[in-house]
Amino acid sequence: MEEFFYEIFEVLPRQGPGNRESTQRAFKAIKGLPLDPMILDIGCGTGAQTFDLAGMTDGDIAALDNYLPFIDTLNIKAQQKALSHRIHGVVGDMGAPDFKPGSFDLIWAEGSIYIIGFEEGLRRWRPILKPDGYMAVSDLVWLKADPPEKAKNFIRSDIPGVKFAEDLLVDAERLGYRNIDHFFLPDETWWEDYYKPMAKAIPGMRKKYPEIQNIQKFLDSLELEIEIFRDYSDYYGYVFIVLQKND
Repeated sequence: MEEFFYEIFEVLPRQGPGNRESTQRAFKAIKGLPLDPMILDIGCGTGAQTFDLAGMTDGDIAALDNYLPFIDTLNIKAQQKALSHRIHGVVGDMGAPDFKPGSFDLIWAEGSIYIIGFEEGLRRWRPILKPDGYMAVSDLVWLKADPPEKAKNFIRSDIPGVKFAEDLLVDAERLGYRNIDHFFLPDETWWEDYYKPMAKAIPGMRKKYPEIQNIQKFLDSLELEIEIFRDYSDYYGYVFIVLQKND
């Protein structure tokens, strides 16, 4: 089942909500990077945002994911784009990234920090940031109070502990960061490179695995996720938060 989870997501342009414009906006909020920063892209997937970052900086990027085929795809793309001297795909655990303390000027986690949780990510990744280094993450938040039960139950079953953006900023300050910028991702960042290609891929996956009930149920859950977002996106979404390590 785990292999299938990755199989459907690896055909998507992005493995979560986002787009180039949002990546660029978050990056431009950072004013103190060196000309050739050391960057860690955590939960990189197949690297859509990795290559966007590479176009905005002359630095080196370590791209970390726990799924080898994603990293293989990313490294092949880096070779094809003549960027393999600057982009290095690495298989590893985001919960325990194997890098020396103070290794990075910038840690990037676009649509991935939810896997271990916002607070846990900020806590575990802080030691490998250089003094005054930056961290940019996007995470799911409530946009309005009192969401409909259907939306609330679905979100809580998928990602327990979802908060409002203001609460995440308070958490970040308590964990030793200062807020540089934050903004909410527009609805199109969910549709163009994520939900639309996902909806297109689902029928083919159903035909490929017609007798495997766990896979069919998982595909049902993806279709429900798309339906919930279509109906209730006023109530939840992604916030992009840019932080600086406060030493």
